[in-house]
Amino acid sequence: MTGNGLIELASDEARAFADRFDLAALEPAFLADPFPYYHALRRFAPVKRLPDGSVFLSRYADVAVCYRDPSMRSDKKAEFGPKFGTGTPLYKHHTTSLVFNDPPLHTRVRKLLAAAFTPRALAAMQARIEAVVDELIERHAGARRMDLVEDFAFRLPVEVICDMLGVPAGDRSPFRRYSLAILGALEPVASAERQAAGNQAVAEFSAYLDELIAERAKRPADDKDILGTLIHGAVDGERLTHDELVQNCIFLLNAGHETTTNLIGNTVDALLRFPDELVRLKGQPGLLKSGVEEGLRFESSNQLGNRRLSADTEIGGETLAAGTYIHIGIGAANRDPAQFPGPDRFDVSREPNRHFAFGSGVHMCLGAVLARLEGTIAIGRLVSRLDGLACDGACERGGRARFRGFNRYPIAWERST
Repeated sequence: MTGNGLIELASDEARAFADRFDLAALEPAFLADPFPYYHALRRFAPVKRLPDGSVFLSRYADVAVCYRDPSMRSDKKAEFGPKFGTGTPLYKHHTTSLVFNDPPLHTRVRKLLAAAFTPRALAAMQARIEAVVDELIERHAGARRMDLVEDFAFRLPVEVICDMLGVPAGDRSPFRRYSLAILGALEPVASAERQAAGNQAVAEFSAYLDELIAERAKRPADDKDILGTLIHGAVDGERLTHDELVQNCIFLLNAGHETTTNLIGNTVDALLRFPDELVRLKGQPGLLKSGVEEGLRFESSNQLGNRRLSADTEIGGETLAAGTYIHIGIGAANRDPAQFPGPDRFDVSREPNRHFAFGSGVHMCLGAVLARLEGTIAIGRLVSRLDGLACDGACERGGRARFRGFNRYPIAWERST
């Protein structure tokens, strides 16, 4: 780490990387640890024009423009048609879900979903979240080891979101496979095999939800039941179509577990790589809230976002033409030393911490409060209850550029309390 608190490439290497950087040809070293490469881009090509005409942004201030400027559009039909084929399940899903749409569909879906994420609704879920976390820890207490991802971090949010949608307990096992396949197809380059897996996952998931929705539609709406709200609810007299309903249920299940799974896995990994911070957090539980925020900043689950300009816009001192496709470097912005002193140091007491892990503006992640609640309870319980927490073997990163997390992360501990 250099005197300015950065883990950087040598100057010549950094400049060479910035010159050749292309999201369509990502290098294994970047996928393993993108943060030194983000520093290189910020230093030598902060508004990086890629070979396909798109632009990658790595500075915090420039990313902030993307979230507040009304000329930015989220609709991805123009991008996803050539990528997936307009008749495919992946195209239908990703062009119908909340995150890749602008008003009026975005407004209508968001208003309906918001009922599930009110402070009152989330407060009612806290006891359930605590119970799931405690049960998962108890299940492995005797062995004093488990896989942090498969046995814990993934299972918590899946249980919570499935409870919200009324998915029977026995039907939940395929959902991680579905999610990884569907979200994996969003990578900057998705192979034919990855797209085939994603299309199959959307098709199977949609067929399952067709049956679940048909059964739930027989009963009236219930304010404790998000699926009933989505089926029977209306905004300005307009309900969701069946396709909109199905695809946004898939979106909820995917987004609901991906963010929280990676938040828990990445934050625990950071605590183990910075053991003094783990000691601080264990000794000062009052730091838990800021520690979770630091986990969100330090290694954000979602590293990339996208927008398309609807008008000529100045960003970073350059004028970008209407129609330009923008890659928002969320992970890069969250390590920008102009915003975060010593950005490559994990600091559980960091304040202020205005990161972009959940985006910002009208597309601010709807489930951010729920993810924070799940992460706070899960990480708090792990830190307070497991003494001698340590990595217990080889870990495996997900190998994705857009979503950063682990596929497996074995942990062990000496004693649980």
